[in-house]
Amino acid sequence: MTQPFRIRRLEAAATRAAAPALAAILKDCVEGGASVSFMADMTLADALAFWIGVAEAQAADGRAVIVAEDDDGPVGVVEVIPAGPPNQSHRGDVAKMLVHRRGRRRGVGEALMRAAEQAGRDLGKSLLTLDTVEGEAAERLYARLGWVRVGVIPRYALMPDGRPCGTVVFYKDI
Repeated sequence: MTQPFRIRRLEAAATRAAAPALAAILKDCVEGGASVSFMADMTLADALAFWIGVAEAQAADGRAVIVAEDDDGPVGVVEVIPAGPPNQSHRGDVAKMLVHRRGRRRGVGEALMRAAEQAGRDLGKSLLTLDTVEGEAAERLYARLGWVRVGVIPRYALMPDGRPCGTVVFYKDI
């Protein structure tokens, strides 16, 4: 039987307080081969600096940071970032949807995405976009949740080991 988990939205101060746990999730994902902006030589200090930066940005731009937690602490996280340009005030970007390997295959990713969609609505957005690595589990999850696949940009990013990977772009009207 899988352990239950809870979903909650963090305020900027709580994101900063949770930064060490979120850094551990990010590091685990990169070590597991996820292409999420970092390379294999990323340190825990790099990951911590990233999440502290997210907390600072959250205080400035109002982005939503949502965590999934079980009895052992945070096991997943996702951000919804409001688009910046004035002509895109209706839109947000889903970013850093990460699930620690200990939390996979328990519905954490789906729960985080549903919460991200609600957070988008709460932020007054009607359109969300995201991108993910072509051919990975996340691509299948987003399609299953009704996200519309726009297309693939070949060799858009690198895997942590330096291999190029295609990036799939998705959107969803919410």
